[in-house]
Amino acid sequence: MSAIPATSCSLPPPLGPEQEEEECSETHMSVLWYAGQLAITYYDTEDCSVYFMPDIPDNEDLKLLHKVIGEVNPQCIVTSAKQDQNIAKFLINLTATAGDKDIRKPEIVLFPNMDFGLEVSKQRILSRQFPFIPSHMTATEKILYLSSVIPFESTLMIRALGGLLKFLDRRRVGVELEESTIAVPILAFKKFVLSDIVNMDQDTYCVLQIFKSDIHPSVYKLSSGLKEGFSLYGILNRCRCKWGEKLLRLWLTRPTRNLTELNKRLDVIHFFLLAQNHETVLTLQGCLKNIKNVPLILKRMTLSHTKVSDWQALYKTVYSAVCLRNTCRSLPNSIELFQTISRVFTDDLHYIASLISKVVDFEGSISENRFTVRPNVDPTIDEKKRKLMGLSDFLTEVARKELETLDNHIPSCCVIYIPLIGFLLSIPRLPTMVDKSDFEIEGLDFMFLSEDKLHYRSARTKELDSLLGDLHCEIRDQETLIMHQLQTKILEKSEVLSSVIEYTAHLDVLLALAMMARENAYCRPHFTHRHGFYIKDGRHPLMELCAKTFVANPVNSGEATRRIKIITGPNSSGKSVYLKQVGLIVFMALIGSYVPATEAVIGVIDGIYTRIHSRESVSVGLSTFMIDLNQVAKAVNNATERSLVLIDEFGKGTNTLDGLSLLAAVLRYWISQGTQCPQVFVSTNFHSLMQLELLPDTPLLEYLTMETHQDGDELIFFYQIKEVSELIRNGKAIKRIDHPSKGDQMEKCKSVVEKFLCLDLDDPHVDLEEFMHKEVLPSAASVL
Repeated sequence: MSAIPATSCSLPPPLGPEQEEEECSETHMSVLWYAGQLAITYYDTEDCSVYFMPDIPDNEDLKLLHKVIGEVNPQCIVTSAKQDQNIAKFLINLTATAGDKDIRKPEIVLFPNMDFGLEVSKQRILSRQFPFIPSHMTATEKILYLSSVIPFESTLMIRALGGLLKFLDRRRVGVELEESTIAVPILAFKKFVLSDIVNMDQDTYCVLQIFKSDIHPSVYKLSSGLKEGFSLYGILNRCRCKWGEKLLRLWLTRPTRNLTELNKRLDVIHFFLLAQNHETVLTLQGCLKNIKNVPLILKRMTLSHTKVSDWQALYKTVYSAVCLRNTCRSLPNSIELFQTISRVFTDDLHYIASLISKVVDFEGSISENRFTVRPNVDPTIDEKKRKLMGLSDFLTEVARKELETLDNHIPSCCVIYIPLIGFLLSIPRLPTMVDKSDFEIEGLDFMFLSEDKLHYRSARTKELDSLLGDLHCEIRDQETLIMHQLQTKILEKSEVLSSVIEYTAHLDVLLALAMMARENAYCRPHFTHRHGFYIKDGRHPLMELCAKTFVANPVNSGEATRRIKIITGPNSSGKSVYLKQVGLIVFMALIGSYVPATEAVIGVIDGIYTRIHSRESVSVGLSTFMIDLNQVAKAVNNATERSLVLIDEFGKGTNTLDGLSLLAAVLRYWISQGTQCPQVFVSTNFHSLMQLELLPDTPLLEYLTMETHQDGDELIFFYQIKEVSELIRNGKAIKRIDHPSKGDQMEKCKSVVEKFLCLDLDDPHVDLEEFMHKEVLPSAASVL
């Protein structure tokens, strides 16, 4: 098989059955905090990489450390036994309060302070053998190489890294059953960045249903297995490879307010949504499904546990990565992701693919279930295999000569070869051969009885052993040596494979988000540095997939006006759905996704805070109210003028007077902040809030209600938000605002029909799907 041509984008034929194995991922973290500086490093067993965060300021409350731990969720936290009281207290509180079902309680491991010494740590790093560093490098070259990857000027981080390496070797993470000479595999060093992150707590993720774990339906996984339920992650996850799924989950847990990064993601989605790029999308998706678990394969290479399926998977991955690179080189350079893939997917991929295709005999490896080498790679192996292939006829001739010397009562014989044992003469057992003494034949050494056949060594078989030796073992030994050489060369080029995993994951996620946007008529959000946001025809991304018809609603929150919205309406009228809808649309914009609306302009958001009960967890009583109060207190203490706060039925379940007083006090506090108050959405059934005029008359306040209609004894819900600020301020009753007349509805229908008749269906540039999403569906929703 020749090297892959540079312009080829077709995958090789199937190489045999394979299964991509999953391993339980673990992270082990090392932490140091000294004089207001924080250093964090951690090891991820899933990709065998060490992540480091250079020295960064963190106050005595250690909020940054708390956020990193919440994101990484480590099994172990390693630190010095000689630590500041602040971090010691922090770790004690962490293990004491980590009883939440969604938060794993980490093990705290204390090492002597000398294990975190700067010089000791540097020596530990520089003396370690890393498979990605070419073996021919001198000590000086190795130092220069590592200095280009690891910031040695971050001394606190270097100390934390030294402690982490000590822990990995002592605990032998991932290599517990290996020989003591085998070290924990480290395939890469990667920088861990935590900046411009939008603040969200676990409650917010829960009530907005961004993630939802359900018990696995399989009877084999009922006790421990979980699967993703109906959630935002569940509907957005159209990823084709495992690393795309992992990155999507990371983006959801790390929404950002970095507008440059968000617009880069949106530019890629916009490109994929263009009709003329549909074929490109299909090509990229076809390649992405062949990106396999490369870190696991590289880990097995370092431990010499590589399987036949690993070589297949690696070959397919590299081949597909070349296809992705070639495709991206034909795409606009103005999109940074395409430019990056074209650059970092270097010719090392060709080198790896060429090595594998020239060395590995996939057909032979599958049939023998072990690594075998192609012809013309090693003359010694080829010669031994030729001898082995011609052995059958030769042994038939030897058996004929042996039979001539045997007793006439023996009807037949054959000469066989058994690996590790050698050549043997095999004779069928005669009826007269009952006891072991009957097995003795002059001139032959009896070996064993198997399947009614007696096996002997003769002078000729002993001569064959000395002449031909143990061919099978010799071939295997030589092929194993070649496999080790091949593994070493590939590991030296593993940097490009790390880039493949990183950027194919980005590509995979953005393709998945583009698919969701296309299928559900999402629009591109536009960002502004001003506060507030405007959303036209906003929809709840989960609810609209469940409801037969979904009523879209607008959101308009200004910079100096209407920053606090009070929403009233009867139960089940759609207040909670509206609040969650606002939160989800803003959240989706903050991960760089298109959003379920016809237009969206989002201001800078630095945090989302909620106090919303999900349907299944609604309860009343003092304990529930105290939890609610705690959640609102988080928003009061932490929300800024750039935050979004969603509060649903605060005060419900306790004394009406107490609940009303607390709600009024919280709102008055925010009103007193003027334009520095957050964007606040509050739904309530406390109508006394307005009737008793507990809140001042200010342009910051806007009153809304969910429209309903009384039809006899039946209350009809329209799930439509209406502004009633003027009615409230003038003390007038809130009445149902009439829907458009049938005449107005007819005019809307006529307008849509006229637009449709104006379309030239023979024009290939006419996009009927876009017309349906932009014209027909919004009009249908308003008419229905």
